[in-house]
Amino acid sequence: MCGDRKRSRIVRLNRIAGQVQGLARMVSEDRYCIDIPHQIQAVKAALGRAESEFLRDHAARCVADAIKSGDASEQQQKLDELVDLFDRARR
Repeated sequence: MCGDRKRSRIVRLNRIAGQVQGLARMVSEDRYCIDIPHQIQAVKAALGRAESEFLRDHAARCVADAIKSGDASEQQQKLDELVDLFDRARR
């Protein structure tokens, strides 16, 4: 991953970490109850966007490289990684 892209991802993840810390503060401050699920939804959306970026990178780089290699074992491994990820997400 190139330097700019890596920095951008770290900034995004740090922002999400800040949102999660904000949730803890909201609970400790006894904030209005519906505000907390609203913030949880925002965190989930931010995580979803981050996940999508990482998956796109994986497909564009790792999966594409496996396809180009012609190595059936490597191709199967990359496919299995994606299937396992989505299987775990459904549980």
